[in-house]
Amino acid sequence: MSRRSFFTRRTLLRGLGTAAAAWPVAHLLGHASPARALGEARRFLVFYFPDGIAGRSQDGDASLFPAQMAGGGVRLSEILEPLRGMEDRCVFLNGLSMGPADEGSHPGGAKKLLTAVDGGYGTSIDQVLAGTVGAGHPTRHLYCGVQANVGGGSGDKFISYVSPGITTAPDDDPLRIRDRIFTGGGMPMGGPDPSAADRAILSAVRDDVTDLRGALGTSERIKLDLHLDALNEVDASLTSMGMMMGSCTTPDLGVGSLDAAALYAPESFAAILRAQIDLTVTAMACGLTRVGVIQGSHHTSELIMSRIMGTPMYTPGYDMRSHQASHYGSRHDRSGDNTLFNRYVQQRVWWVSQFRYLLDQLAARPEADGTMLDYSVVLLCSEVSDGNTHLHGDMPFVLAGGGGGSIAGGRVMELGGRRHGDMLVSICQAMGHPIDRFGDASSGPIPGLAV
Repeated sequence: MSRRSFFTRRTLLRGLGTAAAAWPVAHLLGHASPARALGEARRFLVFYFPDGIAGRSQDGDASLFPAQMAGGGVRLSEILEPLRGMEDRCVFLNGLSMGPADEGSHPGGAKKLLTAVDGGYGTSIDQVLAGTVGAGHPTRHLYCGVQANVGGGSGDKFISYVSPGITTAPDDDPLRIRDRIFTGGGMPMGGPDPSAADRAILSAVRDDVTDLRGALGTSERIKLDLHLDALNEVDASLTSMGMMMGSCTTPDLGVGSLDAAALYAPESFAAILRAQIDLTVTAMACGLTRVGVIQGSHHTSELIMSRIMGTPMYTPGYDMRSHQASHYGSRHDRSGDNTLFNRYVQQRVWWVSQFRYLLDQLAARPEADGTMLDYSVVLLCSEVSDGNTHLHGDMPFVLAGGGGGSIAGGRVMELGGRRHGDMLVSICQAMGHPIDRFGDASSGPIPGLAV
């Protein structure tokens, strides 16, 4: 090999290697995730349910929500029972506080939930991440509601803040969202796998780099090995994309047509929630978005949960609303099946079962060396702790997913009143967004939560 040809090829390959991390985004117009550092999550999802949980009562009854460590493993609470078998994929965060401002208030809790700023005068974590790690995707932020806009809901009924004090409304119609993101400018469905040709090009480049390696000195080989590592990460990303692309057809959401009456009927709620979950998972599998929020109803919800068929809550001729049940009184009264408290617990268990459905759908989708759940961060949350007292301490937070190796599950963390903005810092860092504070009174990431 001549000295001239040696430097020409070396310069070319160095450029290819340096560009490797950004290449899939540029080449595929944002449909594939760029190569990431080991231990970095590929997607972030929020699953919100209204009106809190059965926490510690005014008469001192123990909370029915927190998990505990026992016998070397996680012991689930009554409300978290639907997560059985998924304990090793979850971190149960006990004792996080949203701070004293507006405590005792549903709206105050909703404002702080994702902003960690008193009064909601901040930008929520989902919008921050959508503008950073999600910016290169066709849909940078996917906000799905389920009867969140019922009765003309607005303002503090929504949990996503695009700027201080300014919320954005979720879209309650999964069919409208599907048509917009899958056929209205999102990824074209069908046809050959575009990542196959890309992998062939990468293979040829990698072969050239390997051939060149033998002609280099030690220091040059070390540099070239870094470029080979980058190429291998791109290849893994494209392989993962190819695995997922096979299911990237416009999803059938199983809800038929949805007129205004059906969209907001209590009887439709469960089917629409499942449709929004399926839509979000498919959109993320297809590389259309990295950041999503699923908002089930809204705080002080008038959803008649006793009309959701096929559940223990279902009681024909007996209406029990979410917010109504949450005001169960000063004690955990279990004296009869229809006590407000027992109905409230049924509702909370059902919400956790829907969160489990979301986790199962992510776990069922393969990615390179794992599943979508392995590379996701998923937050379960509500705007208050106990539904009767509306307190903002000991909040019901569960973090699920492996975060690409950045989060280890199967743990209960006792956090003793630490501000929940620190949890949001840890999530941002797991997503590759390098911050060390988020919101008011944040002191930094929670040690050991995310690598």
